[in-house]
Amino acid sequence: MLPPCRGLLWLALVLGSVCSSLESAAPDPLNVLLIIVDDLRPSLGCYGDQLIRSPNIDQLASHSLLFQNAFAQQAVCAPSRVSFLTGRRPDTTRLYDFNSYWRVHAGNFSTIPQYFKENGYVTMSVGKVFHPGISSNHSDDSPYSWSIPPYHPSSEKYENTKTCRGPDGELHANLLCPVDVADVPEGTLPDKQSTEEAIRLLEKMKTSTSPFFLAVGYHKPHIPFRYPKEFQKLYPLENITLAPDPQVPAGLPPVAYNPWMDIRQREDVQALNLSMPYGPIPVDFQRKIRQSYFASVSYLDTQVGRLLSALDDLQLANSTIIAFTSDHGWALGEHGEWAKYSNFDVTTRVPLMFYVPGRTAPFPDAGEKLFSYIDPFDPLSEVMEPGRQALDLVELLSLFPTLAGLAGLHVPPRCPSPSFHVELCREGQNLLKYFRFGKGTHDSEEDPYFHANPRELIAYSQYPRPADSPQWNSDKPSLKDIKVMGYSIRTIDYRYTVWVSFNPDEFLANFSDVHAGELYLVDSDPLQDHNMYNDTQGGDLPLSLMP
Repeated sequence: MLPPCRGLLWLALVLGSVCSSLESAAPDPLNVLLIIVDDLRPSLGCYGDQLIRSPNIDQLASHSLLFQNAFAQQAVCAPSRVSFLTGRRPDTTRLYDFNSYWRVHAGNFSTIPQYFKENGYVTMSVGKVFHPGISSNHSDDSPYSWSIPPYHPSSEKYENTKTCRGPDGELHANLLCPVDVADVPEGTLPDKQSTEEAIRLLEKMKTSTSPFFLAVGYHKPHIPFRYPKEFQKLYPLENITLAPDPQVPAGLPPVAYNPWMDIRQREDVQALNLSMPYGPIPVDFQRKIRQSYFASVSYLDTQVGRLLSALDDLQLANSTIIAFTSDHGWALGEHGEWAKYSNFDVTTRVPLMFYVPGRTAPFPDAGEKLFSYIDPFDPLSEVMEPGRQALDLVELLSLFPTLAGLAGLHVPPRCPSPSFHVELCREGQNLLKYFRFGKGTHDSEEDPYFHANPRELIAYSQYPRPADSPQWNSDKPSLKDIKVMGYSIRTIDYRYTVWVSFNPDEFLANFSDVHAGELYLVDSDPLQDHNMYNDTQGGDLPLSLMP
């Protein structure tokens, strides 16, 4: 971790070095604030969840274009982040686990922050943006992506240690970990530190003539659920319901199930003596897990609120694009699962919204605040509706071309196939068409999807497995252990998944060797509990469902 004082000195040097590259840039380029949340499903007020207290994110949504049906390409941290930060699918990055660096393993692909850096932006990373470790070269992809060394909060190292005080008065490494912040090591939490550092960087950039790209990655609601204990009060256990479908579906192929091994390793879950691989978790503990997830979301909301309020106070809200998303969702008991690691909507669907000053909301008047901090404990705060919404299916892959286009940069071209030799291209569609709002304007680069029928739009995801039945490593198999790959198609009408043989040495899927399949109809089975795959001829899609 870089000490803040040294980081700011480094930033001052960088600011001087990028000025010359701005001469060819568009006048008054917009800044970008990219907020990436870990394991956040769309359990937010702005997505219609009436239980969740998320007033600050809801306020952002009220000034944004919100995508109701956005999907990640693989429901696990490193593969998803590398995918949307490079604009390439996991089959192109060849990252399905945590154990390789795409620039060495697949191709020297450009990233979103790298592209902005090469176009004169000062690019900065705070918190968890890339997944740390081998998958980002133990450097968060520095120096390619960032103008200054990325910041990681010092208290991050305590996340999985024994800092959770249990009923016995002792400290444990638990799944459920509401804390008194004054009692934890360093007297703070990672997301609090990330917010403070991000605000320091915004203050520095306020006086800069260079545009900035600031990515802020928040840890919560990723497990363990370690958050300030007062947030539990927002969610009394008597108000917490179980998942609407807490049982493992009868027709679910075993290969599709993940045994949520990471939460089984927590001391409080170990004490339950759960059976492998299906559990189930006792009902009272299920409610406690859901309570702590929701409380973690509200804690996250306060950090987002403080960050956006600071952006407003610095008078940067009228010159900064804000994008808010998550790397994937998280199952809270749906289908008897308690993790990501699947192709279901509950783990692949993510929040996605963009605030564009003067476009998704009017420019604020002098002295007007768009993002005043809202206390989630305030019972009088109003529930805010999203400003604008798009219902079409979109993919997180679209983040790269969309941010580039919104900032006025040249949108990278579509990738050829294969594209391992191409450093700059994109496999996702450009979402700029959704920002036209009926004004009849047209972007210079027409996207082939512009005239697409909603029934032709598809979101793809995939997930690897080591075997046809749940194993200890089914959730996160290493590349060498992958034997089966589940490729999933989500349309407006259905989710269709085939689990096929996969050769990890050649990175090849054999679609003629189908191990299992799933077919769920969205209208009649929105929770995806009734698998109709075996009810169709040989597992083929009915003609009426063909894209």
